[in-house]
Amino acid sequence: MDISYELDSDSKIYEVVNEDPETAFCTLANRELMSTEEGSVLHCLYQFTHNEKLCENNKLLCDVCTRRQFCGPKNSATNAKKHIYTNAKKQMLISLAPPVLTLHLKRFQQAGYNLQKVNKHIKFPEVMDLAPFCSVKCKNVVEGSQRVLYSLYGVVEHSGTMRSGHYIAYVKTRAANNQLSDLVLHDKIQQTSGIESSKGQWFYISDTYVQAVPVSKVLSAQAYLLFYERLL
Repeated sequence: MDISYELDSDSKIYEVVNEDPETAFCTLANRELMSTEEGSVLHCLYQFTHNEKLCENNKLLCDVCTRRQFCGPKNSATNAKKHIYTNAKKQMLISLAPPVLTLHLKRFQQAGYNLQKVNKHIKFPEVMDLAPFCSVKCKNVVEGSQRVLYSLYGVVEHSGTMRSGHYIAYVKTRAANNQLSDLVLHDKIQQTSGIESSKGQWFYISDTYVQAVPVSKVLSAQAYLLFYERLL
């Protein structure tokens, strides 16, 4: 995960980033062109990776500004060291696209002194593009590519309360993906033109009970965990 900061101090701007400052806040694909329906996984990712302003009580400690004040006139009266905080911008982006993507949805919220389970349905796609959430220098991505596609292959659902319940799973059986194996085992990535989900059959699994189900049944689940694999 890349975390980029842009600091404002007087008329100058200081960049504090994990990568090249010139590419800070830049993504593989234009975030503003994507459709993010509220109550969806894509909307959650968009909110999680959006550009934040750090100000007032959230100002960032600026080491450059703090060091610079010591180069000025000394305060002989107090001779105290004062840390300088400044307004900033912050953004978190994906720096390495994983072979397998696991998304863990927060299914609880604070209700007074207690925790309450969230049963709201969160929409999730069968094929998802992570490019709008990836740093422009994201690793494991073919140079020049503006798509980072993932195909859903597993869902975990929880029924019950915060105190007790039952877990079931939806799993997709599919042919072996040799290109994905190359990425996992040998760190080799290849460009393909396919954008469709890998073909296969979905199954509902509850303890020892297994039943074939359509993809529409899977996409209506109250997902707790989502498992995606790279479409290379």
